[in-house]
Amino acid sequence: MKITLLRSFLLVGAFICFGWAQAQEVSGTVSDANGPLPGASVVEKGTTNGTQTDFDGNFTITVGENATLVISYIGYSTTEIPVGGQTNITVTLAEDAQALDEVVIVGYGSSTKKEITSAVTVVGEEEFNQGTVNDASQLLQGKVAGLSIYNKGGNPNEDAVIRLRGISTVGANSEPLVVIDGVVGASLNNVDPNDIASVNVLKDGSAAAIYGTRGSSGVILVTTKRGTSGKTSVDYNGSLALSTIANNVDVMSPDEFAAAGGVDLGSRTDWLDLVTMDASTKINNVAISGGDENTNYRISGNFRDAQGILKNSGFKQYNTRASVTTYTFNDKLKIDFNMSYTKRKSRYGFNEALRYALLYNPTAPVYGVDSPFQFDSPTFGGYFETLGLFDSFNPVSIIQQNSNNGDKSEFTYSANFNYKIMDNWDLNALVSQQTSKLTNKEYYRTTSLWRGNATSPNRKGLARLYNEDTDFKLFELYSTYKASIGAADLTFTGGYSWQQNNRYDYFLSLGDFPNDNIDYINALEWSQDLENAGFIDANSGASPDDRIIAFFGRASATFDNAIFFNASVRREGSTKFGKDNQWATFPAVGIGADLNHYLELNNVDLLKVRVGYGVTGALPSSNGLSRSLYEPADGKLSSNQLTDANPDLKWEEKAETNFGLEFASGRLGATLDIYTRNISDFILERDVDVTIFPTGRRWENAGEMKSSGFELAVNYDVVKSEDLNYNTGIVLSRNKTTLEKYTIPQEMRGSLGAPGQNDTDMILVREGEEIGQIWGPVFTGEVVDGSQVLEDLNGDGQLLTAQNNALDPDGDFAVLGKGTPDFELGWTNRLTYKRWDLNAFFRGAFGHSLINTYRAFYEPRVGSQGSYNFVNTEFADPAITNAKFSSLYVEKADFVKLDNLSIGYTFDLGENKYIKGVRVTASGQNLFTITNYTGSDPEPALQDRGSEADNAGFTTTDSPDPLIPGIDRRSNYFSATTFTLGLNINF
Repeated sequence: MKITLLRSFLLVGAFICFGWAQAQEVSGTVSDANGPLPGASVVEKGTTNGTQTDFDGNFTITVGENATLVISYIGYSTTEIPVGGQTNITVTLAEDAQALDEVVIVGYGSSTKKEITSAVTVVGEEEFNQGTVNDASQLLQGKVAGLSIYNKGGNPNEDAVIRLRGISTVGANSEPLVVIDGVVGASLNNVDPNDIASVNVLKDGSAAAIYGTRGSSGVILVTTKRGTSGKTSVDYNGSLALSTIANNVDVMSPDEFAAAGGVDLGSRTDWLDLVTMDASTKINNVAISGGDENTNYRISGNFRDAQGILKNSGFKQYNTRASVTTYTFNDKLKIDFNMSYTKRKSRYGFNEALRYALLYNPTAPVYGVDSPFQFDSPTFGGYFETLGLFDSFNPVSIIQQNSNNGDKSEFTYSANFNYKIMDNWDLNALVSQQTSKLTNKEYYRTTSLWRGNATSPNRKGLARLYNEDTDFKLFELYSTYKASIGAADLTFTGGYSWQQNNRYDYFLSLGDFPNDNIDYINALEWSQDLENAGFIDANSGASPDDRIIAFFGRASATFDNAIFFNASVRREGSTKFGKDNQWATFPAVGIGADLNHYLELNNVDLLKVRVGYGVTGALPSSNGLSRSLYEPADGKLSSNQLTDANPDLKWEEKAETNFGLEFASGRLGATLDIYTRNISDFILERDVDVTIFPTGRRWENAGEMKSSGFELAVNYDVVKSEDLNYNTGIVLSRNKTTLEKYTIPQEMRGSLGAPGQNDTDMILVREGEEIGQIWGPVFTGEVVDGSQVLEDLNGDGQLLTAQNNALDPDGDFAVLGKGTPDFELGWTNRLTYKRWDLNAFFRGAFGHSLINTYRAFYEPRVGSQGSYNFVNTEFADPAITNAKFSSLYVEKADFVKLDNLSIGYTFDLGENKYIKGVRVTASGQNLFTITNYTGSDPEPALQDRGSEADNAGFTTTDSPDPLIPGIDRRSNYFSATTFTLGLNINF
């Protein structure tokens, strides 16, 4: 009622002011290129008389005789229409072209979105994934076509596996280069997600080539938040989250286990409940920013206390970041200083406890005193243990008696000096250093059967210490010059880069302690190993100066504001090669054209085609591979030669061609990229002629891969008005990688592991075929005498009896699935209504399979396994009593999940002089998953670290192998569903 009366008074006042001018009613429709615009503003110019269009874009307004209508809409250019004598007006608004002039950061400079000739994706803060995000890479999960980010199982202490456009190398680093505020090779772990303003992803070779070898797997450019001029502002962000197990592996209940013939020990124990919990995560972030016309600053502090769903796992982390920007020398010199420090204390726990919680006898008691099987408490700490069984340990004992903790600190600083020599010519210098220190400590009590006594019956207890220190230094100097000649705008950049990395580590292991009444440090000091050297293990390592020096240049040009050209070259040298092969050249070129500039298509804002070509390289993972390598012999000063020298060892190269198409029309935008990669000369250790090379082994350029795919991103503003907005976007990608050349024509990798299946390899690596093929015998569905009947694929009348059939293309093995997905999908939905906002994000992967190792080991009703619980999925067949890998245990793992759902409300505080803004949010992550996979997590396993444990029972620490995707290991963490409440206050 009050609004109606106020509007009436305003109309009366307007008539009086205009001398009772003759009024008229005007109707009309407001649209864009795709249809009606609901909620568009229609106002009589110079007055407060106005209205909004309805859902169909229609409006009616009464105005003066000589009125002009001002029609506006968010994201569109404002239009003014003189009414004259018109009574019906149709208006088509054009999208504001400012978005095409958005500045996008690229390597050593910036460009506008319209002028870029490479495949580059920009993700702003408003597009980041919401909720509890402890790893900065998770902000981008599913948001960038072609960028795969998976933290299979969701262990809070493990970094996500990141792949850009599939596998880019075999023997080198396969993850994208990270550049934070210009610092090449910075750590994502040293930037808190709350401090990130935007992320640019350089996907193709023409964009990444200017970074040379380090950009071979793509580049992720992170820009952190900066201070702004004005009154000091304080921002607080806090959240509290609760996580529960999203899904686990189906096993038998205690009664089912006893009925199935399992050894009944008289108790009924829910082991999984005893070793897991509802985990909480608390995050507190405070940022202070401000400045004046010459200097601005931002200082932030972040504290995270993240629990894992496995008891005694999680971390506490403190991170601080400071940035200062100042202008001096008459504003010619701009200085940017950045500093960050992260301190994390981790409790890694033991993932194996999750496995044993599923598989340990569900009728066993927790403590020995509760069982008819009495044990001496000092021997096993009072915990019941099923002695004599391989790979079977009390999971509660594992997490309660032993510890596995770590400390990590990282410190980074950078200073960037930009001096404006002339208005169109500047000079830039960057100096940076990053240091990190990692310490891991494991302690196994003398009363712990697991790892304490089981692997060495004469040893009581064990303590292990690992320490690693790394130091990275960077200096870069480059200059940029801009000029205009007629209709051409030119930019030239040239520079120099120097970087050096050093690493030092040592490892110490001691055992056989006098008693269990000592802590970890005393265990190291008091160990009887000082007298009994049989239980001492110690080693150390140090890298030489790992140095890269490079010279680079780039020229870009824009002609007629519609034709765009970019070319770069980098000449780079590395100490990892012999003196004759230390240098390599990496060129790139790209060209693009806005066809709409010449075609002048109706209702089209942009129609750009672009083609880019770039060459990048990759360095070997270790130093000195071109020289002969040695190892100590029998703990003495003598040594054994491991490999022979190869002075001809050279750079690995990746040549990539990318074709792109960009389209924008009103509320619709789309980008399509099609690419082909040829990776050659990747560096592998291989067998050589022993008559020429004494060891018969050396490192050589011995492999080639080919990768191709496409990426599609579509974004559409379904509703766009002052009060209501709804935007939806889809990213879809496909990648296929083929091994063109390899050290040997074919081999099998990926051992299934113990017990009993160490010789069973499951992943085929064969020249000319796609990487990631799961290879093995095919189950017919019949069971005879407890064994699966396998298909006679080659028709020779002989059933498969040996694993070497895997190496016979005409044998009885077949492709059972593929470890990498055919398609990956992300679907974003953003809805705002006045002060409310809703975000729903769905993610999926299709075409990949997983080897369910839990089923392969524990689904068969093996007689000797009567003290292990049985996996009890829909595929379980009680008739199968012999464990053997086959197609039965390979499952399609396609999935779609509601990855993130959040709702927020921003309060209207009016003119409150103390609090500028308050916002509350509620979100859920991993809320539901649609899949037929029976394991705990259907997400792809893009790499593998080998079988479950080494001979001593310790989890292997081998480098992950990208040639072995698709194995869902028993050591994986369980994924979690997380609910988060968040609060943001701005003072």
